[in-house]
Amino acid sequence: MCGIWALFGSDECLSVQCLSAMKIAHRGPDAFRFENVNGFTNCCFGFHRLAVVDQLYGMQPIRVKKFPYLWLCYNGEIYNFKQLQKQFGFEYQTLVDGEVILHLYNRGGIEQTASMLDGVFSFILLDTANRKVFLARDTYGVRPLFKVLTDDGFLGVCSEAKGLINLKHSTSLCSKVEPFLPGHYEVLDLKPSGKVASVELVKFHSYKDEPLHAACDTVETLPSGFDLETVKSNIRILFENAVRKRLMAHRRIGCLLSGGLDSSLVAAVLLKLMKEINVSYPLQTFAIGMENSPDLLAARKVAAHIGSEHHEVIFNSEEGIQAIEEVIFSLETYDITTVRASIGMYLVSKYIRKKTDSVVIFSGEGSDELTQGYIYFHKAPSPEEAAEESERLLKELYLFDVLRADRTTAAHGLELRVPFLDHRFTSYYLSLPAELRIPKNGIEKYLLRQSFEDSNLLPKEILWRPKEAFSDGIASVKKSWFSILQDYIDQQVDDLLLEKAAEKYPFNPPRTKESYYYRQIFEKHYPGRSNWLPHYWMPRWVKATDPSARTLKHYKSAAQE
Repeated sequence: MCGIWALFGSDECLSVQCLSAMKIAHRGPDAFRFENVNGFTNCCFGFHRLAVVDQLYGMQPIRVKKFPYLWLCYNGEIYNFKQLQKQFGFEYQTLVDGEVILHLYNRGGIEQTASMLDGVFSFILLDTANRKVFLARDTYGVRPLFKVLTDDGFLGVCSEAKGLINLKHSTSLCSKVEPFLPGHYEVLDLKPSGKVASVELVKFHSYKDEPLHAACDTVETLPSGFDLETVKSNIRILFENAVRKRLMAHRRIGCLLSGGLDSSLVAAVLLKLMKEINVSYPLQTFAIGMENSPDLLAARKVAAHIGSEHHEVIFNSEEGIQAIEEVIFSLETYDITTVRASIGMYLVSKYIRKKTDSVVIFSGEGSDELTQGYIYFHKAPSPEEAAEESERLLKELYLFDVLRADRTTAAHGLELRVPFLDHRFTSYYLSLPAELRIPKNGIEKYLLRQSFEDSNLLPKEILWRPKEAFSDGIASVKKSWFSILQDYIDQQVDDLLLEKAAEKYPFNPPRTKESYYYRQIFEKHYPGRSNWLPHYWMPRWVKATDPSARTLKHYKSAAQE
C-alpha cells in the first residue's frame, strides 16, 4: 500500500503543484520521493511509500537498467510475480513485485500486462520511447485511483481525490476529478509539450470470466461439475489459495475480526496457513465495539477457538461522534452506510497503528456482495435476480465497501488484504448455478457456510451466525450505532434545513437529518464534488428508508427469536 501521484503537462511551477502530493502522505509513512521526467520538464511523479515488500529497493518510480525509457508508479501487490518470472524467464533487478509490470509490458503490451496480473493494483506507466502514458486499475478497484484531464491535455493522477482538487492550471480549475474505473486501462498519447491526449479506455477483465493469469496459478485445474461435494471442495481450495498468496509480506500480518462469518473465516484460514509456513510471530486479531456489543463477544469466541493474540478496542458514543468529520475527509464520500461503518474501522485502524507493529491487515470485505450476504437477499424475487444484484454490488464495490476498507486503513498507514475478492475465487463462485448461491432455510451465505461446516475452523455458532451489519454489530443490541448517531444528529440539524435540503443539494438530496449532516461535512471539504457518489447505498426489494439491517423485518424477527 502506498500513495501514487503524477502530473503530465503542468503549466504551473511543479514545486507548487507538489504540495498537492503531500495530501496523501498518510498512505506511505516510510518514505517520499518527487521526481521529474527527463526531457519533459512539466511532467513528474510523486510517491509515498509504505515498505511491505523489498524494503531496500522498493522506491518509486521504478526504473530498471533493461528498460531505461519506462517509468512506473504503482500501488498494490502482484501475487503472481514469481510465477510469471518462471513462466516467461524474466530477469528481475529488484525484489519488488511490481517490477513484473515493466517486463510484461515489454513482452506483450499493455493489454496482456493488465490481464496477467493476479493482485490488486493501480498504476501509472510511462513509455518515453513510444510517447505513451498508461493508467490501469484492478478488477474490483481494491486499490484506488483518481484522475483529472483538462481539455488542453493536462493530466493529474492520484491514489485519492484530495491530491488533485487543489491543482493549479492556466486554462481552467481542475474541476472534473473522477475515479478511474476498476478493471480498465487507458492509453494516452504523450505530446512533446508534455500534454496528453486520451486514445482509448479498455475493459480488460470482467469478474465473471476466469482471469488469464489462472493458467499460471499455484492451484491448477479444478474438478468440474456442480454436484454439491465438488462445489464445496472447490470453494475451500480456492479460498485457502486466496489467503495463502496474500501472505507475501516483509512486515507483520494482522487481521480484523468482527466475529461475523467473513472476518472469522479469513482469520481462521490465515492462522492455519501461518502455522504451516512457521511464521515466527502470533497472529494479532482486532475487534472493535462498545461495551458488550455483539461483535466483541463473537470475536472473543473466535479468537479463543483459533488461538490468536486478540486485541479489543472499546469505544464510546462520544469518541465515535468526534471521529465523523475526519472519517468523511478520509473517505471522500457522504454515503450514509459507508460513513457509519467506517467509524469503527477507522478507530480500530488508529489503534493498530499506534499500539502494535501489525501493518498488513487481512479483512473480510467483498463476501457479502459475492455470496449474497445482505439480509435483503432473502426478499429476492428469483435466484436469477439475486445473481444479477450480486454482480451489480460487485461492480459498485469501489464506491462503497472497498472504498471504506481502503481509506480507513490507509489513513493510518496500513495495507489491507481482501481474499474474498481474489479473481480466481470470485469468478468460480459467480460461475455456479444461481439457485446454489441464494439464502436457504432463512440463512444468508448458506453455500459458503456449508462449504466449511466439516472443517472445524470455526465454532458452529459462529459459522452459522446471522448477518450483522458492521455499523450495527459494534453497538449493543438495545441501541444500535445508527440510533446513537441519529439521536446526536437530531440536535445538530434543524427541521427547516432538512425541508430545504433539495434546494441546497439538488444532486442526491439528503432525505434524513443524518444524511444532511454528512453532506454538510463533505461539502465543507469537497465543495461541488457530490457527483463522486452516483447514488446512496440502499437495500433492494424492501421498502427501506434506511440502509441499516436492523430496520428490516427479517432482522427483527431473527433477533426476537
